[in-house]
Amino acid sequence: MAEKHGVPLLIHQTWKNTDVPHGWREWSESWRRHHPDWEYRLWTDADNRAFLEEHYAWFLPVYDGYPEPIQRADAIRYFLLDHFGGLYVDLDFECLRPVTGLLAGKELVLALEPEEHTRLPWSRRNGMRRIVGNAFMASRPGHPFWSHVHRRLAGAHTSPDPLAATGPFFLTRAVDSAPEGCSPTLLAADTVYPEPSPAAAELFGSRPADLDRAHAVHHWSGSWEREDPGLPEPPAGREVRFWTSQDLQPGAHGVIDLDAQRRRWAAGSAAPTVSCLMVTKDRLPLAERAIRCFLAQTYTRAELVVVDDGTDGALEDLVRALGDERIRHHRLPPEGRTLGELRNIAVDLATGSYVCQWDDDDLYDPERLEVQLAAVLTLDATACFLARERLWWPARRKLGISGVRVWEGSMLCAKDALPRYPELRRGEDSPVAEAVVRGGRTVSLDAPELYTYVFHGANTFDEPHFTSLFDAATHLWPTGGAYADQVRAMAARLPLDPVDVPEADAPEADVPEADAPEAGDTTGKTAEATARQDPGPSARVPHTRRPAPVDVRADADEHPPLLVLTPVKDATAFLPRYLDNLRALDHPRDALSVGLLEGDSRDGTWQALQDALPALEADFRRVTLVRRHFGLRLTGPRWEQSVQRQRRAALAMARNHLLSRALADERWVLWLDVDVTDHPADLVQRLLGAREEIVAAHCVTEPGGPSFDLNTFVLRPDAGALDWDRWLRDGILQPPKGFGRHYLDELRGHERVRVDGVGGTALLVHADLHRDGLVFPAVPYRRLIETEGLAALAQDMGVACWALPGVEVVHPARPGGGPLSQAGEATPSAEARVGGSR
Repeated sequence: MAEKHGVPLLIHQTWKNTDVPHGWREWSESWRRHHPDWEYRLWTDADNRAFLEEHYAWFLPVYDGYPEPIQRADAIRYFLLDHFGGLYVDLDFECLRPVTGLLAGKELVLALEPEEHTRLPWSRRNGMRRIVGNAFMASRPGHPFWSHVHRRLAGAHTSPDPLAATGPFFLTRAVDSAPEGCSPTLLAADTVYPEPSPAAAELFGSRPADLDRAHAVHHWSGSWEREDPGLPEPPAGREVRFWTSQDLQPGAHGVIDLDAQRRRWAAGSAAPTVSCLMVTKDRLPLAERAIRCFLAQTYTRAELVVVDDGTDGALEDLVRALGDERIRHHRLPPEGRTLGELRNIAVDLATGSYVCQWDDDDLYDPERLEVQLAAVLTLDATACFLARERLWWPARRKLGISGVRVWEGSMLCAKDALPRYPELRRGEDSPVAEAVVRGGRTVSLDAPELYTYVFHGANTFDEPHFTSLFDAATHLWPTGGAYADQVRAMAARLPLDPVDVPEADAPEADVPEADAPEAGDTTGKTAEATARQDPGPSARVPHTRRPAPVDVRADADEHPPLLVLTPVKDATAFLPRYLDNLRALDHPRDALSVGLLEGDSRDGTWQALQDALPALEADFRRVTLVRRHFGLRLTGPRWEQSVQRQRRAALAMARNHLLSRALADERWVLWLDVDVTDHPADLVQRLLGAREEIVAAHCVTEPGGPSFDLNTFVLRPDAGALDWDRWLRDGILQPPKGFGRHYLDELRGHERVRVDGVGGTALLVHADLHRDGLVFPAVPYRRLIETEGLAALAQDMGVACWALPGVEVVHPARPGGGPLSQAGEATPSAEARVGGSR
């Protein structure tokens, strides 16, 4: 072995078994040939798991749950180096000369990948300014950097991208966030990574490798890396990891397909009522926020039971003003009852067959009830808890993911299985949770985003308690850009106070802990302001969130980088006209990029796109082609109400997937349907000229004709008084044409109008809004979905949507109202019967 504090003379490599592929054996042998005095160990998959089980058993649930073998191969090396130390190298690494001199006197050595790798599309999309490779790593045993890596592994394991979950992107971020004193020695790329990968060489051209300084060369033969490794195909449905739990310990594990349970509900299976139980006292701003979280839930068969022993009637007035029959307020005299007593009163008042703890000072994701109840029903369980929660301390700008345990406050449990709460003033839910787990089959979900545990200065537990939770966190976002980005992403789904949401691009100031403002001092909205609603059914949640506004004024007079995005299906008949119109746009070609996603076609659309690719790449700044199947096969007309949720959910997922794959450095995104037959050459400049962040053109059946796109609408003044519930189908509103809505053909006298819904036939969105979390909801969001859901989400982010009635794009109606090709997913004329349902 080497000196006491140096790198041991030990080489680690891994393969699934002892039968190493013939092409890699010589490369593997080169390390032993140049290091004859070093010990060599080849680790098989079975060896790796046995090693973890013996030395790092706590990590096995994460390790076993990785969907890709490469993720387990990535992760194990971080534990081998921590435990044994030594040198880890991939099997496709060839040693040119001994590395002993490179490692002499050092405790932790990593190396940078070639600069070309930072310019790959998937690297740019992930903001990688440098990439630390994980195919060559050397360390002394027990280096503190590896404990930091292990914590981040647990926090990042839900990422769908292997590079970000376990691979070089993950390692780079771990290096960037390493605590003081843990930083590695970083070797220049030409030392061990002198050649770029085949993907980089194909895009940027090959170059002769300078081997004069190189001690080794990586041959980049991993098959997983060849086709956009940063963006593997995610599962088609919403899947959530779970553990079945007994005695508060992880047991069997797997994934729950939330969409499968949604389909069962849609087919008529039992959808039991969930009673959310909230105990509160004289904390109106916090209670109001918790109520807004309840109103935003995607699972609507629920009630909120509010037990209030406060000294005034402000909360009662707020609930009365909201006028939602699902919220039941019960006022008690302030007689000093314990928290346990109050919780028992709430349970006794509950009418649902399931109860869910709903503390007034925490935050709940819109899917919390739907996901947890789906877990209970899918696995025939008594109760569901969360294995981890998100931790947030706004006053200190601290954000993280908790350690793994069964979190009491996250409980959703069958009412008849719930024991009585002990009459304690705090800690009353811990013995109840323990009894529930031991008394029946429980499920522990690893979905920390569903529940945010907030420290606001007036919690039941004190500051040291929260400090200990952050000390045990499995992931922390450091104060600064990472924290700001994450909180802004939270604000896209949760009703955060604007003072707690960092502005985009604003520098994050370090707040001394002694001088940090009390989170409880932030001013909440009054009951009157909270109850105020915009007219119509999409105004259930007050608009309180706002990302930092972007400066759009100069773009109207300039030519900013713009990305045209189009999802297509069975589109061969439309592509020639679409491409001609695209080329006719007067926006400069060197500022215009194009992205197209094809899926589920039967007419050769994918081959047509590939045939068109060389010409497109010659004409435009950047071109991205993506293929992703969503399994959408409709047997009846596209405009039938019974298929709208399924169809538009698939389109929303297609749009979101295309956005994630294609958006790079562009400033604007233009969503343009493939079956729009005509649009003005100056379409982009006219939309930019509105000087707004979201702008829709007017899609018509013929120039000057009626509106074709009924998803772009303005709510009528009397919309708030109408009975919208009778038009609720499969969780989304599907009203008849004109019910409570004006369309753009009625508003032609206006240069521009503020709208409550938008369609996607020709829709301009500032790219920073998408980066800040504005997506197309694939599940009902305030009873809307896809483009209409995007408009509702934008409004809740504080962003107005606009339309230009005089800027027309043409989408001809089909003779006789027959179904249109599903390429552009626009509304056929026959859909006039169901306005805005698309």
